[in-house]
Amino acid sequence: MAGRRDGPLMKDKDKDKVRSRIVFAIVVGVTLGCVFAFLYPHGLFSADSPIQNRRFGKSDLKVGSSCESSERISMLKSDITSLSEKNAELNKQLKDLREKLRLAEQGKDQAQKQFMVFWVKTVVPDESVNPRLAKILEEIAIQKEVIVALANSNVQSMLEVWFTSIKKVGIPNYLVVALDDRIENLCKSNGVPVYKRDPDQGIDSIAKTGGNHAVSGLKFRILREFLQLGYSVLLSDVDIVYLQNPFDYLSRDSDVESMSDGHNNMTAYGYNDVFDEPAMGWARYAHTMRIWVYNSGFFYIRPTLASIELLDLFNEELFFPSHPGYDGLHAAKRTLDIYQFMNSKVLFKTVRKDERLKKLKPVIVHVNYHPDKLLRMKAVVEFYVNGKQDALEPFPEGF
Repeated sequence: MAGRRDGPLMKDKDKDKVRSRIVFAIVVGVTLGCVFAFLYPHGLFSADSPIQNRRFGKSDLKVGSSCESSERISMLKSDITSLSEKNAELNKQLKDLREKLRLAEQGKDQAQKQFMVFWVKTVVPDESVNPRLAKILEEIAIQKEVIVALANSNVQSMLEVWFTSIKKVGIPNYLVVALDDRIENLCKSNGVPVYKRDPDQGIDSIAKTGGNHAVSGLKFRILREFLQLGYSVLLSDVDIVYLQNPFDYLSRDSDVESMSDGHNNMTAYGYNDVFDEPAMGWARYAHTMRIWVYNSGFFYIRPTLASIELLDLFNEELFFPSHPGYDGLHAAKRTLDIYQFMNSKVLFKTVRKDERLKKLKPVIVHVNYHPDKLLRMKAVVEFYVNGKQDALEPFPEGF
């Protein structure tokens, strides 16, 4: 009997052990599942899992989950901080670019307005004015700009120095208006662009026999056709030596840019001249603004309506304001730098005596103040081109 009672009791104990083992296994399984879920949130065999890249060894099991998590969190925090700083910098750059774009658009609108106000005065080119001249200018002009000089046989020697200096500088867009056959042939034989006008009784009588001043006076009558054809002209007398390309030094913001007869900053660019009348007592002093006239032997003129009208009376039209009985042209004007576009008074009175100014290389030198023009032109070439330091010394300030 005792043996039969012991059998069932043993079986019950075995059942309890099995149950305990099952419960323990479930607890272990759940615990391990939580651990793996924490350590491998994307799955044990995901693409970035290190198990795919190496064998799962004992060393892997020794790595503590808390250490790995701390390192990963630190790395993520560092990345976030770095990205935040970069984002802030990019936002700042974007803000700066937007501001620059706004200012650029504002400047563009202002420039367009100024452009329209300024260029609306430009004449409409009319080739029917002179088809032959229009064809010549089309071939030699650059950006609708050209240097123009008038010459007859009386100024041949100066003309040769003139175009030789232009060639040496390398200026291609220039033209000689020949006033007689001899000058036309001279230019053609030297490869100089030349244009001989059709017969004109009013011009030819002066052109054939006139001296430098008489020929210079014809330029305003002849220049009109160039402007009507739509070309900007750098009008030049032949008593000028070219040392640099003048087109590189123009502002092109006015109807006329001209060299001055002034010999220093005050006379060339304007000064306050006080008129004193003691009889007026307290109001004895009256202030006036003065400026020396422009040199009509070298100036750049744009093809505008005001410029064409300006050809009749050059300095008078430029400087006299509108007043009762006279309506001015309101032409815009600019005085060229007197040390770049130098007259002979500036050169022989000031520059040659100043060691600092002697080192400057002007764009052109105009021998307008002295009658011995050819000799002084050659001296200018010797000094500035050939480097002969005493070439200017033999000449007096005046004559």
